[in-house]
Amino acid sequence: MSTTGADAAGTGTGAVQRPRRRVPFWDNARYACIVLVVLGHAIQRLIYDSDIALAGYLALYAFHMPAFAIISGYFSKSGSPTRVQMARVITDILVPYFIFELLWTLTKWLVEGQADPNLSKPSWTLWFLLALGIFRLVLPYLALLRWPLLWTVLISIGVGYMPNVDSTFSLSRTLGLLPFFTLGWWLRERDLITRFRLLERRPWWLRIVALAVLATAGLAAWRWIDVWQAIDLRHWLFYEDAYADLGGEQWWAGGLRIALMGLAVVLSAAFFTLVPRGTYWWTPFGQYTMYVFLLHSFVLYPFRESGVLRDLDPTWLWLPLVTVASVLLALALATKPVRRVFRPLVEPRPRWLFADPGLASREGHRSDPTGSRRPR
Repeated sequence: MSTTGADAAGTGTGAVQRPRRRVPFWDNARYACIVLVVLGHAIQRLIYDSDIALAGYLALYAFHMPAFAIISGYFSKSGSPTRVQMARVITDILVPYFIFELLWTLTKWLVEGQADPNLSKPSWTLWFLLALGIFRLVLPYLALLRWPLLWTVLISIGVGYMPNVDSTFSLSRTLGLLPFFTLGWWLRERDLITRFRLLERRPWWLRIVALAVLATAGLAAWRWIDVWQAIDLRHWLFYEDAYADLGGEQWWAGGLRIALMGLAVVLSAAFFTLVPRGTYWWTPFGQYTMYVFLLHSFVLYPFRESGVLRDLDPTWLWLPLVTVASVLLALALATKPVRRVFRPLVEPRPRWLFADPGLASREGHRSDPTGSRRPR
């Protein structure tokens, strides 16, 4: 497998340079996460007609974006950013955001006959791109604080009490998910993954426990589906709306968010436990999650708007078919031909934008905003 960057094997003059080693676990985890993202969006139209689909959707949304945020945080740096790192925020996040917002405006105009361009309101999946940019900008400041994890938890809980903090620039969702990003950075900062040998081979019983945890979450989502519908749990899991908008006017409404954050951490830990540690034929696709993330919504858009996925029966047939199609879509969008065609949109090099044009083309430790192109 190809690597980027190099680690010094020694110090001082003449130190031997050797390639950094990619850890297949992280590529596997990234790819598994992006498959879950595609699956969640693909089955969205099934949840209105099927309790089983809704239960799977709730179990999925309880942890898949928090898990993605944890991975992104693990590969983020909290030190003072260099000029190249600052340029990466522009080239890897802001420019793709503008490009894909423009594409969405054009798509809506062509399909729906109208469009309301508004860069402050991210279209569909683009909220996470803005969130990653904000995460990276605020991390150096969070790292200066004592108990940064505690502060981000308090921020996440507190923002739900503020109706004026909404989806503008995806701020409500960004602050809601900030603790998970910070948790990933915190794990890396204290080297807990290595110290506790969490990436080594797991005992069989631990995998069984992890599987039981995820299965229990799915069973609970299905068993009490009427309760979750009554409290509108689906929107609570988005970390987007104020508590008052979700019917949580009571002072203790933040307690539900605490419970959901705790659940997300437990389910994410179970998910990471089940992620394979070895290298497989699909492992390299984990390096190109941003292609899948930014492009899959355009593929799903016709199905979402046409209603073709509504009223599909029986669920036992269509839900597995949609699941398999989601995996295949995530594979296809990470392949080399797709990357070659869409690289100018997903990984633009706007040399004209910089006073020093080299900042746009300098490779260094180039990565997408999730860190998926970085070695360990």
